[in-house]
Amino acid sequence: MRAERVADQIREEIASLLDYETKDPRIGFLTVTRVRVTPDLQAAHVHYTTLGDAAQRRETMRALERAGPFLRRQLASRLRLRHTPELRFHYDQAIEQQERVERLLQEIAAERAARPADRTDDDQAE
Repeated sequence: MRAERVADQIREEIASLLDYETKDPRIGFLTVTRVRVTPDLQAAHVHYTTLGDAAQRRETMRALERAGPFLRRQLASRLRLRHTPELRFHYDQAIEQQERVERLLQEIAAERAARPADRTDDDQAE
């Protein structure tokens, strides 16, 4: 599908631009996790993760929004599109949610390991 190809190209280009072309230190260690483009190619939703607490994430979001016009101009010159999509940035919470689920599973496993068995194998043999 064309929108998926465009989204992949945008993800690659934005990641490269953020690594090598932007000078804003607030962007820091950022990973573009995925890009979703609307079917009409008018908007690109750029999902990213970054290190730091909530305050640092807000600063990163501000830096990305400020860099948005620059990134869009660079995309326009690099991609062969009639219209360059408007960039909308979203913090991707999927990794945090995955870590939370893993912690919960580890806690459950630890509780099960600490709990004595209701019946032992000797009790079952009788």
